[in-house]
Amino acid sequence: MKIKDGFMLQSVAGSYVVVPVGAQAVSFKGMLTLNEVGSVVWKELQTDNTPEKIAEKITEEYSVDFETALKDVNIFINKLKEKDFIEE
Repeated sequence: MKIKDGFMLQSVAGSYVVVPVGAQAVSFKGMLTLNEVGSVVWKELQTDNTPEKIAEKITEEYSVDFETALKDVNIFINKLKEKDFIEE
């Protein structure tokens, strides 16, 4: 699974926002604000990673155990699916 084309992650004043570009700008109105960990997940999903690999990366960079990271990654991915950001 990976992020659909047409969305761009930007760092703005210490925050991360996802904005639609091209055709996505017509169908998706607004933007998505992410925290630092959310931006890591987003970046990893741009390269078609699995939730397990993303959770491993998070445990390497942050003080969190694998089970918690995986649970949170899956919750975030499900929210992205609900908003139609993910292609499988």
